[in-house]
Amino acid sequence: MNINERIKEQLDSNHILLYMKGSPDFPQCGFSGQTVAALKSIGQPFSYVNIFDDEEIRQGLKTYSNWPTFPQLYVDGELVGGCDIVIEMYHSGELKELLEGEKASNDEG
Repeated sequence: MNINERIKEQLDSNHILLYMKGSPDFPQCGFSGQTVAALKSIGQPFSYVNIFDDEEIRQGLKTYSNWPTFPQLYVDGELVGGCDIVIEMYHSGELKELLEGEKASNDEG
């Protein structure tokens, strides 16, 4: 399985997926920590991949997403963005709407 197939499989298997440095309990950069804090405060469960554990994912994701930095947040396989975008969406209420709206539409179907 090539790297793009691996990434697609991860995205298809997780409603909310955060590619980050470290883990939610031990973020290894401030941007990952801020993103985790925003997600946790909304209260929706999310999955994560520690990019330090897999160099192939770390490098391949930059090309796959055309987004060079981490963290990267995906909802239903679509890139939402990095820390700045996630925090901006959190403060405006858009992040909560996105996460809860997607969950609600999945529950109905």
